[in-house]
Amino acid sequence: MSASGERESGTKPSPPPTSRSAAARPPMAAPPGRGGADGYCDLPDVRLELDPGKVRGGGGGFTVCFWLYLSSSARPSSVILHQVAEGGGDKVPFLALGEGNKLILFPLLGFHREAPTPDSSYPWTDITNLTEVNECPLDNWFHVGCEVTENIMRLHIDGDLVAETHLHSLYNEPDYQDDANQINLLGSKDKLEGYVYNMELSCMLGNIQQQFAKNPPFKLSIDYSCSDGIEEGDDGIWNIVGGKASCRRNFILEVILVDAFGEAAKDREIVASLVYADNGALVEKSRDDSEPPLLISCDGIEYPAVSRPLPIIRGRALFKLKISQLSSKCDNKLFRIFFSTLGMKRYPFLEAYSKPIRCISRNRTSRPLGSAKRIGSASMDDIQSINNCEGFGHSGKANGRLQTHDPSSVVCFHPSKFSKIEDDVQKTSSQNKHAKKMVLDKGAQDVMVSDSTASDYDSMDAGSSWSLSDGDDVESFSDAEIFRYCLDGTHERSKFLRAAAPSVNEDDLIKLANQVSLYSGCTHHRNQILISKQLLQEGADIWSIISKNNERALWSSAVPEMKAKFLEIVHPSNRGLSEQDFEVLRGIAGCGDDIGRDEFDKLWSWLYPVAIALSKDKINRLWDFTAHRWIEGLITLQETENALRSSRDRLMKPGTFVLRFPTTRSWPHPDAGSLVVTYVGSDNSIHHRLLSLDVRVDRLPSSMQS
Repeated sequence: MSASGERESGTKPSPPPTSRSAAARPPMAAPPGRGGADGYCDLPDVRLELDPGKVRGGGGGFTVCFWLYLSSSARPSSVILHQVAEGGGDKVPFLALGEGNKLILFPLLGFHREAPTPDSSYPWTDITNLTEVNECPLDNWFHVGCEVTENIMRLHIDGDLVAETHLHSLYNEPDYQDDANQINLLGSKDKLEGYVYNMELSCMLGNIQQQFAKNPPFKLSIDYSCSDGIEEGDDGIWNIVGGKASCRRNFILEVILVDAFGEAAKDREIVASLVYADNGALVEKSRDDSEPPLLISCDGIEYPAVSRPLPIIRGRALFKLKISQLSSKCDNKLFRIFFSTLGMKRYPFLEAYSKPIRCISRNRTSRPLGSAKRIGSASMDDIQSINNCEGFGHSGKANGRLQTHDPSSVVCFHPSKFSKIEDDVQKTSSQNKHAKKMVLDKGAQDVMVSDSTASDYDSMDAGSSWSLSDGDDVESFSDAEIFRYCLDGTHERSKFLRAAAPSVNEDDLIKLANQVSLYSGCTHHRNQILISKQLLQEGADIWSIISKNNERALWSSAVPEMKAKFLEIVHPSNRGLSEQDFEVLRGIAGCGDDIGRDEFDKLWSWLYPVAIALSKDKINRLWDFTAHRWIEGLITLQETENALRSSRDRLMKPGTFVLRFPTTRSWPHPDAGSLVVTYVGSDNSIHHRLLSLDVRVDRLPSSMQS
């Protein structure tokens, strides 16, 4: 169901007054002159000159429009804009923040009888003012529009009229003398961190909606739903494995640079750096370290993060990072990842900080994988050897359990400490002539044992495959390999399946899926493993058609092939992919007018599980119902939240919802292809809930139907 509904309001506002002399009125003043070249202006630097005398006598007026950003430190009683008569005098408020963080607009000096006096003070209940009905958002942009006439003042927020009051003009007072001075609007200097963008003064009334719609400001933020390779503790602190090259691991963060309407920024670059969480100071490379504290992976090669800014592509930049500096070497201080825009002045809305990070080291030893026993035949010695492996608690007390086929054999572990099993948990029995073993060639060994330098969707080498050794039969996957799969991140699992799935037989793939499902406690892992062989095969086939054996292909040539393949999988369905859907897919791939194999693999790893889910009867009917869309097309999180707003930061009625496929869940993530419902809750905030569909795979060979 698409987001729909109307904004509730009270009585219909009266239309703005018009003036027969409006077109002939001269410009009233100049906009603030001390803003930056990018249009942003610190609040203390705001200065706007008004001349009330030029709008008297004709029923006319003027409008002041601007985008406003207030930091979270703003408190009620904060004056945002002061007004002061030319030639000096006391300041009185023009725009302020009242109780509940609601905006308050005051009448104009020298223009209205109700204008505040220097004796007026917070909470300003003794003077006439206009108060916004909703809470003003902090740490976010919103648009303010003020209409001022002789007898009426109006306050608009994000293009909507929120307050209006009738006033008395001093021009009509019998003792009034027409010697009014110019009025200056001045930004606050009272430790109120705020910023103004695109302030405009106009003699034309009724144009605030047009001013709101044009040239919105930008904001940089982190999309935490796209993070990977990060373990978050109960205290909210991220634990990231770093240190030496042989131990540290990739983690992924995605930043978003969009304007106030959710439109993507263009031609911008973002750079990442490592800073201390307590004071924001840059983490320096120590004398003992030959590497910079923060590294970025680009095309499988590591660079100092500060030397490799990433371009914004469709509003997003995906950072694959590693930390070489440990918290233990920095007085156990916490870190943050600091993102900022290049080529622009530093503003808080163009910067983003990650959550606090504790960078830890995990000692690892690597041994060749030997022959492995089946789970059902695991002995108590074997169980004890697993408990003694790194990452398991020795006390036997834990928050979780792994249960073998033997009810008496239970492996206890602590999930927050259980990361990876590098050692072979079984002893090789040299006396057993019938022992079976699995041998990996170099490419697959790199996936299962060694530290990978690039945790991404990079394709495996052509020679990476499972192979036999000395004529032995292939044993099903060992316990160590299964545990490793359960504990690894999505990208490591992807690499493993890309190396293993094309070559192993279907029965072994089913056994792997069942065992991973058992040990992880998540049945959705099973589905992702079962579709891996067909996903990889169909992906290779369609890429061959698109690329014609070239390294890259035009995006325009890829679209019709993917559209046809999508309809083939989702059959029966009359609803394919729209032009807007393909723009989302291009954003997932991170490509431009052409696409490479790695970019196509990213796209296909997301699209294929979605198509599989849509091929199921019940979901297919929802997707195909066009009289009213139950499932939106491919849609981003930002677009979804915008759809649930009647205007910015004003949500629709509670219960309004959108069904979508999360763009951050790609194969073999267990949630790949799942639906998310995004809805307005009873608390008037947006919520996201994953729908557990438990869809089993049926587009597989009959031998894999189990």
